[in-house]
Amino acid sequence: MFSNTRRRKTIVVNKDIVNLTQRFSSKHSKPKRQDGIRFLVWVDELGRIHGFEISGHAGYAEAGQDIVCAGVSALSIAAANGLEHFLSRAPQVREEEGFLSCQLAGISDQELEQAQWILQTLKLGIEQIEAVYGPAYILIDQRRWTPC
Repeated sequence: MFSNTRRRKTIVVNKDIVNLTQRFSSKHSKPKRQDGIRFLVWVDELGRIHGFEISGHAGYAEAGQDIVCAGVSALSIAAANGLEHFLSRAPQVREEEGFLSCQLAGISDQELEQAQWILQTLKLGIEQIEAVYGPAYILIDQRRWTPC
């Protein structure tokens, strides 16, 4: 019988790769400082994520070269697409230039629990990007979600 009793260790970004990437970016693009990316996550009293918003631009490098923006964009779009694919009711998604909002509504508690795998992975990924590149490029904010 298969037993998954071992605790898995989170993969940490290799600092050598990050340093090489940072050197490449600094040589080939001029950082364009903006207000950074704001990641807002809505969490209930049980710690379950009910939605998120991502807005702004990192300003780590020029458009098309900004790996911070690219990483956050890839994670957030994959999360919204995954929720739409796996839930019985698609999340409410709004997308504009420099903005993505994804809110869960009208799903069962069981599906909300299943959605946490995707949403908590999104949050973990963005926290790791923020840990590597710094809070100057990503601001993480958590708000309390309450039902209407």
